Amino acid sequence: MITETSLRAEQDAKWYTVYMSKTQPTPYKAPDFSLQSTDGTTVSLKQFAGSWLVFYFYPQDDTPGCTIEACSLRDTHDELAGLGAQVVGVSRDNLASHRQFIGKNKLNFTLLSDPDHKVMDTYGAWGKKMFGVEGVLRKTFIINPDGMVVKVYGRVTPAGHGEQLAAELRRLQNSAS
Repeated sequence: MITETSLRAEQDAKWYTVYMSKTQPTPYKAPDFSLQSTDGTTVSLKQFAGSWLVFYFYPQDDTPGCTIEACSLRDTHDELAGLGAQVVGVSRDNLASHRQFIGKNKLNFTLLSDPDHKVMDTYGAWGKKMFGVEGVLRKTFIINPDGMVVKVYGRVTPAGHGEQLAAELRRLQNSAS
């Protein structure tokens, strides 16, 4: 049963999560997630323990900016993998759309579906866009092998994002040595 108090608590929790993801200094513990993948499995944060994770949110499959970003990550996949990183993308699109997007662009990483944008809310990747319309915010998170968010990219520029991430991973790994 939804009460005014429970609704208010849910709104407060959402506000806090979004606020913290925009203002919280890194590093901080990455919020857990559990979403469906194109291969029919459920993927969660704990599966990436011990690995670097590039966890990115994008608005929609097969749109110009999202395709440019995905292809940039595809083209730097080997370099990112050489740095011990796995790449996972998340949008609200359904799994059939993801499969088509992967096939059309020969993507070599996992895409997850978050149709009700709960994980996006948790990561602060859902909110007001231009003209006050709510939607997916293009954001990328680098999560270290200990499950800590060590870098957040808000307002990502799609072109060259893969190269930007590889350079940042090298920097983070060198500074940890």
